[in-house]
Amino acid sequence: MASRLQINNSRRLNATRTKTADENNLSQQLRSKQAGMPLRTAKSSNSLSVNSNKRSAFGDLSNQEKRPTNSKTTNTKRASSFSEVSSIPQTKLRIVQPTSKLQVYNEDDQMSDDEVDDGPPDIDLTDEEDEVVSPEEAEEVLGDDDEQDIMEEDQIEDEDWVTKHVEVPSLIEEVNRVQSNYKEDFDFWDTTMVAEYAPEIFSYMCEQEIETMANPNYMEFQSEIEWSMRSTLIDWLLQVHLRYHMLPETLWIAINIIDRFLSVRVVSLVKLQLVGVTAMFIAAKYEEILAPSVDEFVYMTENGYTREEILKGERIILQTLNFSISSYSSPYTWVRRISKADNYDIQTRTLSKFIMEVALLDNRFIRARPSLIAAVGMYASRVMLGGDWNEDFVYYSGFSESQLETPMDFIIEKLIQPDFDQQFCYKKYSNRKFLKASIFARDWALRSS
Repeated sequence: MASRLQINNSRRLNATRTKTADENNLSQQLRSKQAGMPLRTAKSSNSLSVNSNKRSAFGDLSNQEKRPTNSKTTNTKRASSFSEVSSIPQTKLRIVQPTSKLQVYNEDDQMSDDEVDDGPPDIDLTDEEDEVVSPEEAEEVLGDDDEQDIMEEDQIEDEDWVTKHVEVPSLIEEVNRVQSNYKEDFDFWDTTMVAEYAPEIFSYMCEQEIETMANPNYMEFQSEIEWSMRSTLIDWLLQVHLRYHMLPETLWIAINIIDRFLSVRVVSLVKLQLVGVTAMFIAAKYEEILAPSVDEFVYMTENGYTREEILKGERIILQTLNFSISSYSSPYTWVRRISKADNYDIQTRTLSKFIMEVALLDNRFIRARPSLIAAVGMYASRVMLGGDWNEDFVYYSGFSESQLETPMDFIIEKLIQPDFDQQFCYKKYSNRKFLKASIFARDWALRSS
């Protein structure tokens, strides 16, 4: 009985001590709150440390300059660059593996700050100050009432290398013979590739290629701009395209819009960049899921043009081209088909992408169809990497080796130019993200020339 009373008394004493401790703790917290001091609890301490980590990770955004931004991330760019090779069909083709190798891609590598920054890229369309034309003297060709028609293409004759070296009847017959006798199209066993429709689809695309061709001689009718200024404009658009992580097709559609518009309208020097940025704006709205806004393109021109000018230019360009944008197929469409011949080799495709962008800077390729540019890119890549151009490539590309030798010579001429390493195209592909393809190709061209 006595022991039971002792146990009960002990329990009451412990409960009283616990209650007293809780009351003291509560009183201390209330006094701290009245004095304006933070409550030093474990929960508040963790919360402060988390907020501190967030602040150090993202920086102080309160003092940053407000400017247009794009919601796309670097991961989007990476996915768009290499998404085509995510699924490789297991086919057995007659493949000769390249003997040379590009440097291995490291996913942790990014474009350096010197190559990609947050500011708008610079553009200088004139080499000398006396070439600048004032807005008052320049012809305002982007006005509704200022349209000037261009003479037909056949009024000026120049060397048509496509007709002389590519569209040769004997070479075309050779390609047709290879395609008719080809028996190893494994797409017929893959129901997802709908191979039974492939001939009809690509035949229609060939017809559309001709309808979306620009006049290769349009610079003869331009009074204030030259081919070198076109190259400067494209170099600047390459920077804008990479900075906003847009799809490759967006770039090619934009360049096609520029060339087709300049084929039928005379453009003054002061409006050339406006044509370029408006063409990129149109192409982005057609191709991108999240296209950059008008204000972002205005920012990229360093407020050289207003949003009203870009929107007005958009209306005029679309009306001039009769809203024919979707009928153009970029070389990337054809590269995806040709890549079946080497089982989608990543080195060959990366190098071919660089070579195709080199062709963008050469005005001689304006007369080349996108399918021909794609074939030249793949053929030059195979040659540089030590591969061959067998019947598999002839079947999927539609071009023989003899048809591609001349345009490859044009690519080599461009690569060995002394100032080519200053082009943004070269700097872009000199990064390990693109396997340093430009360095490899230029070194090969210098050794071979």
